[in-house]
Amino acid sequence: MKEPLDHTFIKEINLHIGIAHKVCNIYFLGSEEREDVLQEMLYQLWKSFPHFQKNAKFSTWMYRVCLNTALTYLMKNKKNQSEALSPRHLLIPDPEDSQDEKTRMLYRSIESLSQLNKAIILLYLEDLRYEEIAE
Repeated sequence: MKEPLDHTFIKEINLHIGIAHKVCNIYFLGSEEREDVLQEMLYQLWKSFPHFQKNAKFSTWMYRVCLNTALTYLMKNKKNQSEALSPRHLLIPDPEDSQDEKTRMLYRSIESLSQLNKAIILLYLEDLRYEEIAE
């Protein structure tokens, strides 16, 4: 018997939820903003899941949706930003952040990259094949 669409979606999302968290950590520094974008990513994934054609792995498709959602969110909210954070602001520790120091340093370094290079590094760190990254 075929599994209902919503059960399949929930099962796949639970297996790959780390993808959405990684994209959020790469593109968004504030924990409140990360939560907002994570919710938007899940909404976009749910909305587009019926159109997932299984030409690629679910994780590759999920990366694509999450990256597009993050970039769209950044473009929409770029107009509303009045002041960019200085490098000094990035050194203030987030008390809710349980990441180790090396991981935080990695995220700060990646933050300085262009949007496209962030996406490429993120996919590379996930050990995706070059063909999958190119998709």
